[in-house]
Amino acid sequence: MIEPIIVVVILLGLIAIGAPIFLALGAAGLTGLYMARGSMAFFFGPTSLFGQLNSFELLALPLFVLMGNFLAATPVGKNLFHAAVVWLQWLRGGLAIATVGASAVFGAVSGVSIAGVAAVGSIAIPQMLERGYSRSIAAGSVVSSGALAMLIPPSVPLIIYGAVSSVSVADLFIGGIVPGIALALAISVYLYIRVLLNPEEAPRGEHVHYSWGDRLRALAGIWHAVLLIAVVLGTIYSGVATPSEAAAFGAIGAFVIAAFIFRSVGVKGTMKVLGSSARISGAILLIMGCARIFGDYLNYVRVPDAITGLLVGTELPPEAILILIMLVLVGLGMLVDAVSLIVVTTPILLPLIQTLGYDPLWFGIILVMNLEIAVITPPVGLNLYTLKAVAPMLRIEEIVRSVVPFVAVQFVMLVIFVLFPSISLWLPNLMK
Repeated sequence: MIEPIIVVVILLGLIAIGAPIFLALGAAGLTGLYMARGSMAFFFGPTSLFGQLNSFELLALPLFVLMGNFLAATPVGKNLFHAAVVWLQWLRGGLAIATVGASAVFGAVSGVSIAGVAAVGSIAIPQMLERGYSRSIAAGSVVSSGALAMLIPPSVPLIIYGAVSSVSVADLFIGGIVPGIALALAISVYLYIRVLLNPEEAPRGEHVHYSWGDRLRALAGIWHAVLLIAVVLGTIYSGVATPSEAAAFGAIGAFVIAAFIFRSVGVKGTMKVLGSSARISGAILLIMGCARIFGDYLNYVRVPDAITGLLVGTELPPEAILILIMLVLVGLGMLVDAVSLIVVTTPILLPLIQTLGYDPLWFGIILVMNLEIAVITPPVGLNLYTLKAVAPMLRIEEIVRSVVPFVAVQFVMLVIFVLFPSISLWLPNLMK
């Protein structure tokens, strides 16, 4: 078993010296295959890469990225925040809670957490600070709620997990609804209780009265995007279209909204969105392909079986093993990007999860909930640095400190969904 240790050392060494993650995964996996099979590794390597990417459901990934980028180029994020403020301003801490609501809806628009942080945070942070909100509540509410995009469909991480695990992406989308809503509500409840106990963190200020007409007019700037998402997800859930087919419709619809309704992109803007979407999608797919080489090597030398046997042999209760896995995933997520973590750990952990008698669909939801915590914790918490970029008035130290209680809230929710799997599976089972 010395060879797997050498391969892992090569992987960690390449990452430590700053090599691109796809190169580290591919080189480590290819080295392992060469030690195990000699020159046949140069046949197995390309076969693994092509086998990972040769999936019809993976077509949904670049198309949903394209849809999100087109909608991110419109004022939808600003309009979402305005609508949330108009409807929730009567609450103490209403701006922070409105930020959570806007981020949750924008997550369904973009599917990418940093897009939500950038779109909503650039508007919400100045408004909250101007009205006397504490810097901790302002930063924490934006960073934590931006992570909801990873779980609320159409979610890019769920598409990736589906491609790796062969679990239906449509079922994963359905399964992500209840946990996504529950997390948004948990963060909102925490904010409400916090400002009730510490009113100075969210002063009421001047009370603005909004009529029902104002509230309905506030929806005028977002109904196009919300309707598009409802149609896209509705066709998936009803079985009318596959996720890839619905994603194609969504990308075309998002282009129409951006180019003809809001007129926020012209020819140059469209080309910029296409180029950005191609770069993002290409990077994700390249990581997935190279991670498959690494994963296939681990499967060849039966590392997943060894780990399963080791943990099952400890005679720990399944719940204890699950909590241990969750802690490891959160720790890894602080060091490795979400895409790589999903593709590398799923082939290793999924056999163990199934041996313990749990549903692979449920594990996908739990895995993404772990990643939600990872993207708001240093040193690789991309949401932290995205907020710093769009809100330069905040110091990175302030942002990091602000997320600590929000991480605790998310971890509590993670433990609940780990200990009670039926909550995640209720809606998918209901819709079968």
